[in-house]
Amino acid sequence: MEKKLLNILFVFCLAAFPFLFRGSKMRENLVVYFSKGVLATLIDTYVVAKKRVEYPVRPFRRIFKTNIIYDVLFFPLLTVIWVKFSDNDSLGKIFLKSLLFTVPMSIGQWYFEKNSGLFKWNKWTPFHTFGSCSFTMFTIRGFVGLLKKLDKLKGNLNN
Repeated sequence: MEKKLLNILFVFCLAAFPFLFRGSKMRENLVVYFSKGVLATLIDTYVVAKKRVEYPVRPFRRIFKTNIIYDVLFFPLLTVIWVKFSDNDSLGKIFLKSLLFTVPMSIGQWYFEKNSGLFKWNKWTPFHTFGSCSFTMFTIRGFVGLLKKLDKLKGNLNN
């Protein structure tokens, strides 16, 4: 059953790609996607090395100790959707909209940890998931904001 769930998530992520990476903000979306993938992979590698989380069922288990579908596909795509969803919002609205993503993610992971063999929490809770997802999402959002300011500054210098 776990492999079916991972395959469904993989197909869902691949199907979402053409819809999320088009239009005038494709560069921004790619920056969000790749930077979130790197950040999620680094954090997950640390968490797995500290034996707080285990992934008994994962693709390429001989190569990766983390689940690359989560780190390289699902979490980055979710962050791209969140950035699109909260674009041009005030900080308060961004925070509220982040809750629409992080709270269900935390509850969903808690449910799947209890009812499947996708991952095992040793020293981890839904609050850790909430905190790490929020941290990475806001870090990436800040990074994109910095890039926008640098692009604006560069545009002003060229004029």
